[in-house]
Amino acid sequence: MKDPLSEVIALLQPRAVFSKRISGAGRWGVRYSDFGQPSFCAVLEGSCRLAVDGQPAVTLEAGDFVLLPATPGFILSGFEPVTPERIDPKVTPSPTGEVRHGTRGGRPDARLLGGYFVFDSPDAALLVSLLPAVVHVRGVERLSVLVRLVGEESIEQRSGRDLVLTRLVEVLLIEALRSTAGDDAPPGLLRGLADARLAPAIRHMHGQLSRSWTVAQLAKTAALSRSAFFDRFTRTVGLPPMEYLLAWRMAVARDLLRQNEFGIAEVAERVGYGSASTFSTAFTRYVGQPPSHYARAG
Repeated sequence: MKDPLSEVIALLQPRAVFSKRISGAGRWGVRYSDFGQPSFCAVLEGSCRLAVDGQPAVTLEAGDFVLLPATPGFILSGFEPVTPERIDPKVTPSPTGEVRHGTRGGRPDARLLGGYFVFDSPDAALLVSLLPAVVHVRGVERLSVLVRLVGEESIEQRSGRDLVLTRLVEVLLIEALRSTAGDDAPPGLLRGLADARLAPAIRHMHGQLSRSWTVAQLAKTAALSRSAFFDRFTRTVGLPPMEYLLAWRMAVARDLLRQNEFGIAEVAERVGYGSASTFSTAFTRYVGQPPSHYARAG
């Protein structure tokens, strides 16, 4: 049976871009504007405050890890009242050394390693919507090791750097996301996989994508009535089950078409459609162009 979380990360096609060290001392604060791309930070020493737009503010401590899959605006600061310095990551030049905020020189109150990367998938918005807006993990040593490796690899221009960074970021994402899976996660894939009744249904959808699933069949794998399954799935994952299945089928179909290794009929069969014409109609309605045009566009 396929692992849905691993499949989502693979389809997102993460690619590392940049990392930097950040420190702050005294009275300091920075306001980053909406960035849109995924970003992360790990607290190396000390503590600070993080306030992400639309989310409760949190205190970050040494050993904490934060992942923002879509990076809305946020404020990073010390604990004294301050008017934050505004930074637009889309236009501000990337620094080459450690960035210090607040009091210059001396030991910082907090030191972090921050970075961002990109998702190359055209389905990134859909897939990111299945993930929490903020992932905050505390005390997971494996994440600290991975962040350190990302920092070292991004600085050194060694052969194979891009491939190593890509693989490290994939592992970093999986480790961070599975560390936050649970009943307290917001609606999305992680919460669905943490639900003992829904997880088998989600895994069956991913593992047998070519099967002509119905809500009744999926409800049976979850040992729930049809109505109870539909309500529980919609509330927990954030999408009705057949809408989730359609979105996943279209994401996989797009990936297969971009590879240019399969004909339309084979792609249709792989994602659960009985004929190429039925698949083409559904794909065109969902994506906005026929699968043949999408494949030619690469």
